[in-house]
Amino acid sequence: QGAVKRQALYACSTCTPPGAEPAGICLACSYECHGTHRLFELYTKRNFRCDCGNSKFKNLQCKLLPEKGKVNSGNKYNDNFYGLYCTCKRPYPDPEDEIPDEMIQCIVCEDWFHGRHLGAVPPESGDFHEMVCQACMKRCHFLWAYASQLAGKEIPPLTKANSLEDEGIVLKVEESEEQKKEIKKESGVEHHDTKEEKQSEQFNEPSTSSGSACPEGYCSKFLQKFPMEFAETTSEFSFCKLKELQSKPFVKKDTATFWPSNWRSKLCTCEDCLKMYSELEVQFLTDECDTVLAYENKGTSDQETERRDPLMDTLNSMNRVQQVELICEYNDLKTELTDYLRRFADEGTVVKREDIQHFFEEFQSRKRRRTNRMQYYCS
Repeated sequence: QGAVKRQALYACSTCTPPGAEPAGICLACSYECHGTHRLFELYTKRNFRCDCGNSKFKNLQCKLLPEKGKVNSGNKYNDNFYGLYCTCKRPYPDPEDEIPDEMIQCIVCEDWFHGRHLGAVPPESGDFHEMVCQACMKRCHFLWAYASQLAGKEIPPLTKANSLEDEGIVLKVEESEEQKKEIKKESGVEHHDTKEEKQSEQFNEPSTSSGSACPEGYCSKFLQKFPMEFAETTSEFSFCKLKELQSKPFVKKDTATFWPSNWRSKLCTCEDCLKMYSELEVQFLTDECDTVLAYENKGTSDQETERRDPLMDTLNSMNRVQQVELICEYNDLKTELTDYLRRFADEGTVVKREDIQHFFEEFQSRKRRRTNRMQYYCS
């Protein structure tokens, strides 16, 4: 399938020991091609294509897909492929480490880190959704502008409110009394201008407004108070949230950062920011389906689909006569197959592919003989 968006990976120390080129294999190849080898789990990684059987494996051919390219140039490798993790470059679990500590994965470089080696104390388990390590925060320094508002905080949801006069946005923020008075005053100006616009439309005269939904000066004042909240509630307003945040003081630290569940949706997606993400090779940060949680949820959903009984699904699509015929055929198959396999169990022999093929050939032959003997006539 090429580079899979996200998949579980393994490394084989039998085929690629320390000193050899790093390589990763998919779950299917770990069973089919490396079943007796020494493997260690890499958990999930994004945009990776299985290396099994390519030039990194000297004496191994992939049993599932023998014809493969020599290398996968799009794959990214790190010390994880040798079973080493964190800045301390230790294995996990580490038999020499007596300190109980959890490992946390960075969502940018996808390496795993001990909580005590992140430069900051991780929040209580469950209080954050994703982590960006120290090195990745230095490389993606633009994230510090967001960190003051998003990192380590739960982002309040936005709620739309309707009124008879207009449709506004209710922001879950704390305002001072002066801010409330100023916003109320500005809101009054907005309603007054709206009436003037309606009057000018009635007389087919051009409006004195700039053509936007709010009067001149109002948006700029509002954005100064609530830059991120306002920008995400309107798609018509061309606005760079990052530049607005960078214009205000923020602190850069030599630490990892911890982010809540919906923080990716708050990142700016203007043209300049998208170009910056591409140059830094972090375009995935704006994709909420890239998260490990989204991957796990998809796996759970797929398992639930697989657990559905295909026989019942087929029966539900048939009429009554077809249902009875299918049930009878199914019961015949089940009885004969059970009797056939019981012989192998009693003798303690292994069931081979050829045995199963032979059974179904005999079953189909008996079925044809039964069908040929039955003739029905209509008068």
